[in-house]
Amino acid sequence: MADSAAPPGTRRTIDEKALERLWQRQRAADAAPWLHGEAARRMGERLGVIRRRPERVLDWWAHQSGSAELLARAYPQARVVAVEPQPGAAPPWWSPKRWRGRETVAEAAVGAGSAQLVWANMMLHAVADPPALMRRWLQALEVDGFLMFSTLGPGTLESLRTIYRRAGWPPPLAPFVDMHDLGDMLVEAGFADPVMDQEQLTLTWPDGAALLAELRTLGANLDPARFAGLRTPRWRDRLLSALAATAGPEGRPALVFELVYGHAFKPPPRPRVGSETTVAVEDLRAMARAGRARRG
Repeated sequence: MADSAAPPGTRRTIDEKALERLWQRQRAADAAPWLHGEAARRMGERLGVIRRRPERVLDWWAHQSGSAELLARAYPQARVVAVEPQPGAAPPWWSPKRWRGRETVAEAAVGAGSAQLVWANMMLHAVADPPALMRRWLQALEVDGFLMFSTLGPGTLESLRTIYRRAGWPPPLAPFVDMHDLGDMLVEAGFADPVMDQEQLTLTWPDGAALLAELRTLGANLDPARFAGLRTPRWRDRLLSALAATAGPEGRPALVFELVYGHAFKPPPRPRVGSETTVAVEDLRAMARAGRARRG
């Protein structure tokens, strides 16, 4: 069942075609979901632990990140680049979105060692292969650059999963990855000093219809075992009735979202020591720069 967290170190089992449709729908949205902006604000409060001031920032999957204003305030002198998942995600030259002051590049076009900060807000849970993406983040950073990300954890929408399970329905969402497994993935990818944290937010709505409408802005059911076709009005009425039953004394249905935060650094390369060791000139220069920075 989809109720458990996804296993560490492996690809998540998600429907790639459903993910493509989700990308298309989110790219067409005028703005990021409210929850993404709130997660960005909370993650921004953690920037105080980072003393280094980045000169170039990569805002990963920027359109749904909801972080443009926050990053501009936090690093007014930095060059903030919006990274989007696919080449077609970058706005065309004639689009007003291109003239909002930020360069936009496709994920595949991000160069190695091109930034001091990778900022990835509320997008990792929509990725099929988190370890591969973390290796991509590591490559994009220069030595001593840092990563900050947020994502949904396995405690998200637990009551909705319970409703589906009790009704005998297939899962309402693909499983999310536990924060401890994410930390292990960061180390395996090559990051140093990963720090993971999580909190739970309880959101309420006037009624079940408003709840479902907002869920649609947040994502989609990417589990391959989900319902194969469209649901009937009668099924929707059953779901709305079950959601209404979860309401508190004020009569507002509620759902819990687990927000997971993580940050880590890219360490200097460490050559394997043997009777004879070969080190690339670029790696020697990176280690020397890192040593000078730490002594300074």
